[in-house]
Amino acid sequence: MSDASMNPDVSTPQFAELAPTGAAQSEVPLSMLLDLTIPVTIELGRTRMSVQEILRLGRGSVVQLERLAGEPIDVFVGDRRFAEGEVVVIGEHFGIRITRLVSVLPGEVAA
Repeated sequence: MSDASMNPDVSTPQFAELAPTGAAQSEVPLSMLLDLTIPVTIELGRTRMSVQEILRLGRGSVVQLERLAGEPIDVFVGDRRFAEGEVVVIGEHFGIRITRLVSVLPGEVAA
């Protein structure tokens, strides 16, 4: 290796100051956001199991959830609870009928 590659000439870059623009102050039209896709998660229920219990699971095993039968199912948009609903069958597929929209105020944590 040459001395130049072992000891490269390192300098700090100099950047020009950016002038503020009006773009940061203007609002983005809602129409620009309408085509975005956001993950939607339907949560039937949860439970906790030990590794030993998980290793015993097999075909036909039943896992009991903490949610009671008849309780509404949670619908999450992104990581926020958005609605509650009930499970429905549509042909050969499951679906959710929204029964209640959950309002969350800014700064409030969804239950």
